[in-house]
Amino acid sequence: MKIKFAELYMNEEKMQRERYEALRAGFINQFGGDVNIEFFSAPGRTEIGGNHTDHNHGHVLAAAVDLDIIAAARKTADGSVVLKSAEYTKIDKLNISDLDIKEAETGKSISLIRGILARCKSLGYNIGGFEAFTMTNVLKGSGLSSSAAFEVAVVAIISHLYNEGGINPVEAAIISQYAENEYFGKPSGLMDQMASSVGGVTSIDFADPLTPVIKSIAFDLNKYGYAMCITDTGGNHAELTDEYAAITREMSAVSAFFGKAYLRGVDKADFYAAIPRLRESAGDRAVLRAMHFFDDDEIAVKEAKALENGDFSEFLSLVNQSGESSLARLQNVFSVKSVREQGISLGIALSKKLLGKSGACRVHGGGFAGTMQAFVPKELLSEFIEKMEAVFGENSCYVLSFRGVGGTKVELQ
Repeated sequence: MKIKFAELYMNEEKMQRERYEALRAGFINQFGGDVNIEFFSAPGRTEIGGNHTDHNHGHVLAAAVDLDIIAAARKTADGSVVLKSAEYTKIDKLNISDLDIKEAETGKSISLIRGILARCKSLGYNIGGFEAFTMTNVLKGSGLSSSAAFEVAVVAIISHLYNEGGINPVEAAIISQYAENEYFGKPSGLMDQMASSVGGVTSIDFADPLTPVIKSIAFDLNKYGYAMCITDTGGNHAELTDEYAAITREMSAVSAFFGKAYLRGVDKADFYAAIPRLRESAGDRAVLRAMHFFDDDEIAVKEAKALENGDFSEFLSLVNQSGESSLARLQNVFSVKSVREQGISLGIALSKKLLGKSGACRVHGGGFAGTMQAFVPKELLSEFIEKMEAVFGENSCYVLSFRGVGGTKVELQ
């Protein structure tokens, strides 16, 4: 899709225009010339419900947020792809004539570009070379899915430069996930990419990941006198791939016990009846993580219904239930490799003390390090930010808004 600048950024138009001018200048400085440049944006995302349910074909409730990666790009004639990010010194370079998986690129951004091009080509889309310069305010390792925003932005570039914008948001997300799974080497589900690509607040059913059922949910936090805060508690996700993979691996061990590929296909009553045997075959943590899946899968659906019904108190109760399940059963609030570092657990504990019986809080995103999410009454917001930043540092607590637009081409006029 494409959107006019003022429609995308609304009240932030002046500040964002200055940001895009810096983007344009960065592109020109890197590549030269000021012609045929096109502009793109892809947002970060926040997970509201369904923590690690997507990779087992479950339900999630997610939303795009008002932080994004922006890109200036134009075609090249020789099939070369060159991408420079303002935040990094390294430049990614490849040629579309070589799109095979490179083991040496595992975990690096260039693998995502190569994987996206390869998948687009295999699906019958046109591909070609391009040069791009990017800038982002989606914090890396923040749990706001900077990697998914990057992936969706690259797909948007290919879609508009070579396919007249013909790659739809759902397929853009699927292409992005493929690159992350197969080329980057991270066994993620589809929620991050889908939320970034589609935009808005969305309830997503991944029973069939190739054709997910997506429903937009009207949700205005201001109506209820609340704000959503994301607190960066420290740590980073760089060494946590094994921790994420263990969740998928252990849930798969439980589903395999029943001859199923995913927990979505396992009967909940059969699971509980089989726990004595599952403890022996898969281990206690796998059993607990499967318990989390069954409950959080249902909670994500209930959260969406609560918002549709305007029952905000029920929604907050469900957010807290989801958070408790992640804390006690999914166990993704700190890494077992670094037990001294438990920023998310500490952040949740402090949030509960500050909020009392008001609001809700939970681990945010993949977990193990990084961020937590809280829904905070506006009358407590200043105190909440002050107290959280006293522990986790200045500018560690962000008040975010939901963004109605996913990955898109941006018309500056």
